Amino acid sequence: MARAKTGSETLDLLPEEPVPTPPDVVDEALAQAKEVTKAKGRSGKVATGVDTAYGAEQIQVLKGLEAVRKRPAMYIGSTSEKGLHHLVYEVVDNSVDEAMAGHCDRIEVLLNPDGSCTVRDNGRGIPVEMHPTEKKSTLEVVLTVLHAGGKFSGEGYKVSGGLHGVGVSVVNALSEWLEAEVQRDGKVHHMRFQRGDAAGPITSKGSSKQTGTSITFMPDSQIFETVIWDFQVLARRFRELAYLNQGLEIVFTDRRKGEEKTVTYKYPGGLRAFVEELNHDHEALHKQIFYTSQVVKPGESETDTREIQVECALQYNTEYRDRIFTFANNINTVEGGTHLEGFKSALTRSLNQVARKTKVLKEKEKNLSGDDAREGLTAVISVKLPDPQFEGQTKTQLGNSYIRGLVDSLIYEEFGTWLEQNPAILKRIVAKGLQAQRAREAAKAARDRTRKQSLLRTGVLSGKLADCSEINQDENELFLVEGDSAGGTAKQGRDRRFQAILPLRGKIINVEKARLDKVLTNEEISNLITAIGTNIGEEFDITKRRYDKVIVMTDADVDGAHIRTLILTFLFRHMPDLVLRGHVYVAQPPLYKVTKGKESVYCLDDAALDAQMKKFGGKADLKRFKGLGEMNPDELQETTMDPATRTLLKINIDDMVEAEETFEILMGDNVEPRRNFITDRARTVVELDI
Repeated sequence: MARAKTGSETLDLLPEEPVPTPPDVVDEALAQAKEVTKAKGRSGKVATGVDTAYGAEQIQVLKGLEAVRKRPAMYIGSTSEKGLHHLVYEVVDNSVDEAMAGHCDRIEVLLNPDGSCTVRDNGRGIPVEMHPTEKKSTLEVVLTVLHAGGKFSGEGYKVSGGLHGVGVSVVNALSEWLEAEVQRDGKVHHMRFQRGDAAGPITSKGSSKQTGTSITFMPDSQIFETVIWDFQVLARRFRELAYLNQGLEIVFTDRRKGEEKTVTYKYPGGLRAFVEELNHDHEALHKQIFYTSQVVKPGESETDTREIQVECALQYNTEYRDRIFTFANNINTVEGGTHLEGFKSALTRSLNQVARKTKVLKEKEKNLSGDDAREGLTAVISVKLPDPQFEGQTKTQLGNSYIRGLVDSLIYEEFGTWLEQNPAILKRIVAKGLQAQRAREAAKAARDRTRKQSLLRTGVLSGKLADCSEINQDENELFLVEGDSAGGTAKQGRDRRFQAILPLRGKIINVEKARLDKVLTNEEISNLITAIGTNIGEEFDITKRRYDKVIVMTDADVDGAHIRTLILTFLFRHMPDLVLRGHVYVAQPPLYKVTKGKESVYCLDDAALDAQMKKFGGKADLKRFKGLGEMNPDELQETTMDPATRTLLKINIDDMVEAEETFEILMGDNVEPRRNFITDRARTVVELDI
């Protein structure tokens, strides 16, 4: 069987012919080995002066943008569809930086008929004059030199998301061609590039009273796995940017044949409109949305001239969980950071203090915990600062320590004042918090029961969990298998050293519709928590995970898809770090086994089956697997469990807001949004398995 990649794509499991090693290669390798052996003394070390084929000539220096083309994933994450769309984000972010600096209020994005993309703004325009040190046009420097930009000194941009200065030059490097048009100083300047290199000098012609920059680029098909734009993926990001930058207008136009449409994003309400949209399918606990926005100084020294904008909007609803989205310089910090820490601390402290002061929280009643205070909360926190410190280029967690105190002091004061001015809202929030407190205490009791059922202490799960013999959490795998029958087959087909099997009977509880105390009384959920080892909620600890991979393995039918979705909903809601850190996978068992003579081939789906049947000339024995339990252990091991031959889908979260919305629609109580979701996508369903 061919080695199947572990990634985000589905691969056909087809046999791969062994590649013979040419005799001349073998002879050459043996000759080199003999030379090295001769050069060794009794110590076994290679003697001094012997050429070991590693010297100065083997040290390669990549110039200009060569490094980007050589290793594109280092700069844009991947060469898949995700990396492709990242090119647009990089160019658009430059225009948004102009907007945050107060020089731009309109951005146009066009998907052109030829497959290229244009981003146009009405900002100041990239400087075009001769650069003082590089001795060429500043426009060329910006587009061809890494770490060149106006974001390092703080003079060009006080606030910016792209601190690394590699954005638009990386786009240029990974484009077949790029054209830049700059309106500045009363003229129109133009320059063209091909695969990162200038195709000619900058030209200036005509006159213009406008200012701005237009970048048109064609992604390089030699670099990317696909060069087809996904309108919806881009639209979600542009909508988010418009919410985060109050008053900014983003006009997105698809000019491709058969796809023509234009949408405009502009939200005068900013974050208030964002929260209103997030809550539109939920019953709000109060109509009024808390909102505050202030520009403050870090206060680290009297001469510190930096300014930080802290903006927040929130509203409570009748749901059982909180949804808090944080941004730093328009970047979605999905792993939170110091701004989230400051917000949570201030919210809980302020709510308890005002509730005590106004006697809404009685003397005999305990203070609300952080989880109690946030139940049903929908909030968006956005900070804009001149020197954000992120975790690497991925920018998923803000690390500036002083931001914690700034956000804390602002929210504590402003939210407290708002609560005092709205006593009716305060009573509703506290009543919901007290209800959550009672449920939390019941959940704690259920958690204690779960902890007592620990595998290491009592072996309660020994009849269900078939654990592995190794104790290396960085190599072990846990398969969550649908049903006892498939679980039995998987136990026989696994590698006992590092693969554990946990059969799940029936469909687990839908955690989207249940409070935590009810969730924890579910036996299958309790077994799952104990097996994984991290616990959940405030007690979740990623370092205590017992497995590197948690692999969901269900039948390839409608019931299997539903069970898989229920499991993923639980992991997303109660063990989100497990998903965010890349520990959750979905197995891809094949649907078919095709046999002709002595040759058998497994096919993942109908497309793979059609391709294989053509190779066999249409004459072959066909077996369709209705479930994992129908496979014998050897078949399941070979196709789905062996790391050398299986295909796994890694669960990634690219857009936390979109993920939240999708889980709510598909798994929540509100039927109408789910009906609309299904209706809108019905035309894309080719075949429905009923």
